[in-house]
Amino acid sequence: MHDLTHGDVEQAAARIAGRTRPVAVAPAGPGVPGRVWFALEFMQHTGSFKARGAWNFLAAHREAGTLPRAGVTIASGGNAGLACAWAAQQQGVPATVFLPENAPQVKTDRLRGYGADVRLVGSEYAEALAACEEFARTTGALASHAYDHPLIAAGAGTLLEEIRAHVPGLDTVVVAVGGGGLFAGVATAARHHGIRTVAVEPEGSRALHAALQAGRVVDVTVDSVAADALGARRVSETALAAARHEDVTSVLVADEAIAGARRSLWEGHRLAVEPAGATALAALTAPGGPYVPAEDETVAVVLCGANTDPGDLVRRR
Repeated sequence: MHDLTHGDVEQAAARIAGRTRPVAVAPAGPGVPGRVWFALEFMQHTGSFKARGAWNFLAAHREAGTLPRAGVTIASGGNAGLACAWAAQQQGVPATVFLPENAPQVKTDRLRGYGADVRLVGSEYAEALAACEEFARTTGALASHAYDHPLIAAGAGTLLEEIRAHVPGLDTVVVAVGGGGLFAGVATAARHHGIRTVAVEPEGSRALHAALQAGRVVDVTVDSVAADALGARRVSETALAAARHEDVTSVLVADEAIAGARRSLWEGHRLAVEPAGATALAALTAPGGPYVPAEDETVAVVLCGANTDPGDLVRRR
């Protein structure tokens, strides 16, 4: 296991400079307790923070001379697959993305729109993943991962550096956790600057929380409204190592709180985010919320993704 360092994040920041969209921040305003800022990372290329890690991953391999002619491959129809396809297209690298045969047409269309060669295999993600691994073995393509790689996590950590530039005196950053790539990168950068990290997971998708309780990475069952993006069955070893520091707090939120936070972002700010993108905010806005900032605490809440159908946010009259 590679222990992530702030140096890794700094290198990633240099690689992605001018290639990804710098994060915008906005004050949360009434309805959110404390001095809270929203980090609007859902405005990133491909609609999520994943573009940072995907660009860093490919650029680092190009620098090292380890980017094969066969390009890059990944098994993911979600945000990671989109980001990988985008970064590959931008860097002129072939991308082969594996999905189950029942993947929604809208996902395959978006991936092809980024120039990816989309391969549909099997009825479950595990079958698509196995085909992806076999493709990497037989062609020499570079296998990427949705979250469990130090270059992916370091790229995500660049987000914290940008938030700091916008929010002087930042005390705490609140971030959703799925497999832990975003959390590991952000927490590593935050610790370097003396900033606390609050890791937020749905009650029904608690891979990090369970690992902390067990003292090791364990498999969990996944059942949450945010499972399409936060549905990792196990957290990365890198994320678990990052979470074991005293400056990290791990909390759980109910699906009802996630849905409520997502609705409040739309009704109060006209921000349409996916459930995973509202999960961090739910820690502050849930009734008797699991994280209540101190009166003088300056907090940044990461709104990490917007790949959703906003139709259910608009109340039809």
